Amino acid sequence: MNTWKNYAAPADVFRDRVILVTGAAQGLGEMAAKALAVLGATVILLDRNEKKLGKVYDAIEAAGGPQPAEVPLDLATAGEVEIGRLAVLIDKEFGRLDGILHAANGFTHLSPLANQRLDEWVEMFRVNVAAPFALTRALYPLLAQASDAAVLVLGETHALAPKAFWGGYSVSKAGQKNWVEIAADEWDGQENLRINLLVPGPIQSPFRLATHPAESKDSLPPSGSLVPALLYWLGPESRGSSGKVLYFSDIVAD
Repeated sequence: MNTWKNYAAPADVFRDRVILVTGAAQGLGEMAAKALAVLGATVILLDRNEKKLGKVYDAIEAAGGPQPAEVPLDLATAGEVEIGRLAVLIDKEFGRLDGILHAANGFTHLSPLANQRLDEWVEMFRVNVAAPFALTRALYPLLAQASDAAVLVLGETHALAPKAFWGGYSVSKAGQKNWVEIAADEWDGQENLRINLLVPGPIQSPFRLATHPAESKDSLPPSGSLVPALLYWLGPESRGSSGKVLYFSDIVAD
């Protein structure tokens, strides 16, 4: 049965579309950016790691995809001025925006609440909730002008099933759900706009390795298995579906 989890994207389904991908230097952001380019999208690559970002840029060009754009930006420190400049730049260089994948992930470490600091909570909240909100708000005029625009936010299981030691990270990721549902409600009636939250669940990824270093990666689905779902919810097939919390994996996170 063909579902959004194993969506087979038609060739060139993203032709002439411009998609912004945050956290594009590694993990799911990198995989999504490359897959989008193969299917015809012009991808705007955003990440704080300029060196890794350049490698993704080069890989897309080498594969023959549309020339991407590279934006080194640290969401933990970016303010209104930097985000406003990015919106102006995208409008000037491309004149359109057809989607955003919020794949950047702010995480410090697992620890008891007694050991967590205010600055760590603030940084995670900025990267996971505040900056994605501000980016989407700044780019809303371009999204609203598109005939079909999708915003997809990558969530985390522990946001919706909080457990000990996940502290500020869990709390910050929980805020994503409220933001997504509020935005979807405010965009109700705009058939060309949608925003959804996709929760990958436990998968092989740099983040999972950081939180579960002793775990055998063979026990989890590979990161690439999520790419069809990302393409579905960023592409035209998901038109009309907004404000959803989508669970990719049935594996219970620990």
